[in-house]
Amino acid sequence: MLVNKFSKSFLAAFVGAAFLVGCGEDEPAVHPKDSDSQAFVSQYKAKEYHPVLIKNATILTATGKKIENGSILFSDGEIVEVGTDVDESGDNLEIIDAQGKWVTPGIIDVHSHLGVYPAPGVESSADGNEMTAPVTADVWAEHSVWPQDPQFQLAIAGGVTAMQILPGSANLVGGRGVTLKNVPGRSVMEMKFPNAPYGLKMACGENPKRVYGGKGQAPMTRMGNVAGYRKAWIDAQEYMEAWDNYEAGMGNGKAPKRDLRLESLAGVLRGEILIQNHCYRADEMAVMMDIAKEFDFKVTTFHHAVESYKIADKLAENEVCSAMWSDWWGFKQEAYDMVPSNVALVDKAGACAVVHSDSATVIQHLNKEAAKAMASGNRLGMDISPAHAIKWITINAAKAIGVEEQTGSLEEGKMADIVLWDGNPFSVYTKAEKVFVDGALMYDRKDATKQPVSDLRLGTSEFNQKTQKGSRL
Repeated sequence: MLVNKFSKSFLAAFVGAAFLVGCGEDEPAVHPKDSDSQAFVSQYKAKEYHPVLIKNATILTATGKKIENGSILFSDGEIVEVGTDVDESGDNLEIIDAQGKWVTPGIIDVHSHLGVYPAPGVESSADGNEMTAPVTADVWAEHSVWPQDPQFQLAIAGGVTAMQILPGSANLVGGRGVTLKNVPGRSVMEMKFPNAPYGLKMACGENPKRVYGGKGQAPMTRMGNVAGYRKAWIDAQEYMEAWDNYEAGMGNGKAPKRDLRLESLAGVLRGEILIQNHCYRADEMAVMMDIAKEFDFKVTTFHHAVESYKIADKLAENEVCSAMWSDWWGFKQEAYDMVPSNVALVDKAGACAVVHSDSATVIQHLNKEAAKAMASGNRLGMDISPAHAIKWITINAAKAIGVEEQTGSLEEGKMADIVLWDGNPFSVYTKAEKVFVDGALMYDRKDATKQPVSDLRLGTSEFNQKTQKGSRL
């Protein structure tokens, strides 16, 4: 669902709309859309690896199926076949006997701040909140991500193969997020998920009004928040119209001046950029959906969303995902009216339910967070199975960030983002044993040479002691 956000006619209209340099005076300037620029494009390349067959496993496909004594074959970065009768022949095929073990899609965290709030947590590295104006749609999280953050390696040890890195929630519009593959990289571009749509982080409620009201600035109230959103979208409409008119040959023939803030907002109005909205209260989520209707765009996902259970039917009707915690609540007033069955109730209403982290530690055990949410629903008699609950951290998460056509479920032709667990992933005792990203083994709990290490740790005494003993290299 990456390309179908735009119509074919829209794409055709902007073929060749690259940023032109050195053109003749009679050649008109063209709006440099993000998709046309050669800057900030993904440089990610899947690691080459031999074909792998995992057999005799319990497989949760994230399509609602649980396959006992199942097999999954993957090669050249893609899933080839999943089932109970998979051909075991083939050149250079590695066969893993997973008797007693489970296989799931790689976990996807839709709300992370790894890299923009890296470890060690010092002020000079805290780059997630641009608290200089209520609307900072011009900033991009990828320009703050430090790829050497050692927390990425802790996340892959928990089975996380992809994540959306977001700016913080100080502003009404905090800037663009970026989706990453959880692989080592010298720059963030080497981690950037190819062709994943951008998400624009918005925030409602206490945070913006506290940050700016505390300075004696607008917004100071929730009604001030809403006024701020609407003013920004009005500006974006005018900016988009000015460029549309120019490209259609209307007006005075002079190209409008580029505005990075309005480019991001106009990208939402054009359907290119997804809205990722930090919002706790049900009434505020309803208001945000009304604003989306006023300006003809869609909220893709509400984040934190502790009161989603109150409007689960409306979320289903508007096809809006909710990214939620299993049991965090009460740490501020707007987070108080939480129920442990929030995730399950949203799911039961037919809405898109996602379990997220917003934490460098919670991201390491999202499987257990989903297990807690499943247990809370089952205490109410919902009879939620692991085959269903796995969707909350895989395919639903992929949908929430616009990559469900590429990853998030174990289906033929999808990216081979796969976790082999040493037991039932919904057990507190279970650990990720092997993690594959695009079919390449990127983590092995039993092989220290297959446990990636950040450059930050290369000089530490603990690491040097281990390598000198031959346990790493």
